[in-house]
Amino acid sequence: MPTPCFFALGESGELGARVALDAGMALAPLEERRFEGGEFKLRPLESVRGRTAFVLESLAGTEEYPVAERLVRLLFLLGVLRDAGAVRRVAVIPYLAFARKERRTQVRDPVNTRYVAQLLEASGADQLVTLDVHNPAALDNAFRIPVDHLSALPMMADHYATRSGVGPLVVMSPDVGGIKRAQLFRELLEERLGRTVELAFVEKRRALDVVSGGTVVGMGGDQPTVIVLDDLCATGGTLIRAANICRDAGAAAVHVAVTHAPLRQGVDALLQAEAIDRIVVTDSVGAPWVPPESSAPRDGKLVSLPVAPLLGQALGRLVSGRPLAPLLRRWPAGPDD
Repeated sequence: MPTPCFFALGESGELGARVALDAGMALAPLEERRFEGGEFKLRPLESVRGRTAFVLESLAGTEEYPVAERLVRLLFLLGVLRDAGAVRRVAVIPYLAFARKERRTQVRDPVNTRYVAQLLEASGADQLVTLDVHNPAALDNAFRIPVDHLSALPMMADHYATRSGVGPLVVMSPDVGGIKRAQLFRELLEERLGRTVELAFVEKRRALDVVSGGTVVGMGGDQPTVIVLDDLCATGGTLIRAANICRDAGAAAVHVAVTHAPLRQGVDALLQAEAIDRIVVTDSVGAPWVPPESSAPRDGKLVSLPVAPLLGQALGRLVSGRPLAPLLRRWPAGPDD
């Protein structure tokens, strides 16, 4: 059987190199040229005929590579790999942009998740590997190709299990929509700690970008430590609002844990929020966030967990035909799992 090949577009090259190393694969060479007017050329520099090709691109926009350009570059690379004879193309997208708009909430609303799915499938993607999407069920319904959802929750649970102390602990969702995610994280924490962890959420309503509500449901205990959990920090507003509500409700400490932080200003806002004691985030969008010295005193307030080992182990399992399910409950998963 031909060996698989692994490509990472230049804007995701640092993350791609670490994932390839953890997957036991070499990063395949790729010609990338940019022309005047914004056009570009992508060409694999080794044969892919008859091989499985993994392509990594994290869809977090930067000033140099906006999110729409990143998506188009990924689509074009998938297309050229199909034309060059790759028998299977696996899109590895740690942060999948446009996943928040997965349903219509107003008349004539777009369903961006479905449009992205159609574009990826039309360009030649045979499988998608992604991390902590906003709504896994909606993503499954949008795609006709196999979708493998990975999660950073087990590694976050391991992180907190060694740092939680003995006081009361609460996992909180900043809104009703994230309750299932918070419940799963609570279960993982309880398994590791061997004691009860409470579950709570903040009642929140949004209409035309106006947020209302603010009642805390389920938070008990005497001055608990609260972990506010979400899949994404964009501007930080929802998480800061939840942290302030927790403080007003008597929390002794408030931590924020998110998988994706695609915007630097969102992380900076969390760092400046006095109600938040610590922020745990993964490097799913690329290099770990290192905010400017002027933005806020860090002193260990920001912790970045690497996702390359998780993605690398997942790709290794795909190559060898082993299940990914153990990665959703335990980290790291054992060789016999």
